[in-house]
Amino acid sequence: MVQHRFTPRRDAGLAAYENVLARAGLAPVAGIDEAGRGACAGPLVVAAVILDSAGIRKIPGLADSKLLTPSAREEAYERVARHALDWHVVMIPAAEIDRVGLHKCNIEGMRRAYAGLRTRAGYVLTDGFPVRGLGSPTLAVWKGDQVAASVAAASVIAKVTRDRMMCELDERYPVYGFGRHKGYVTGEHLRALGEAGPCPEHRRSFRCVPPDELAVAGLLEPGLAEPGLEGE
Repeated sequence: MVQHRFTPRRDAGLAAYENVLARAGLAPVAGIDEAGRGACAGPLVVAAVILDSAGIRKIPGLADSKLLTPSAREEAYERVARHALDWHVVMIPAAEIDRVGLHKCNIEGMRRAYAGLRTRAGYVLTDGFPVRGLGSPTLAVWKGDQVAASVAAASVIAKVTRDRMMCELDERYPVYGFGRHKGYVTGEHLRALGEAGPCPEHRRSFRCVPPDELAVAGLLEPGLAEPGLEGE
């Protein structure tokens, strides 16, 4: 957005970036966001979504997934899946996060999610982190899931996809309560880790996940938890 008249207004609503970019001849717009960055168990899920103005109007109540109730997220997910021009999701397992590193996985996941789209975007908005090598003009938007419709849509797709996966993992590993906290650091989760030790879905590179021998002895220290807000 090199010309001043194309700068989004603060009061223009969630579709401001998409509308401005469309006027600049850079439509359609893709948004990319992730879910599970702050969790110590389960995958990192990254979604890319392409929305046009007509699609945005058909998704009332679209917002950052963390600001929606679970039922509202499910409804928004169905609307995004139905009305988006294109969308794609990638899952990065805990073992890959441990091997490569969280931030590198986050950036690579954004590249892979965008590469999986069948539709080429005129512009790409990423949540928070700049991502190079996408092959399209790109802008990293601070709190993009709260100010850009396409990024909010990506956050909904990523969050709902991941929450469903964590509920499935809850059936496989019921001791941890994954269905309730979705793998984030909570008191319940830390107590379960201290008593049962980590499972294959835990991220061993996170300080709050104890080595097996310490976990068996119940020596987990809650103060060693990685910072991370539930729902990130």
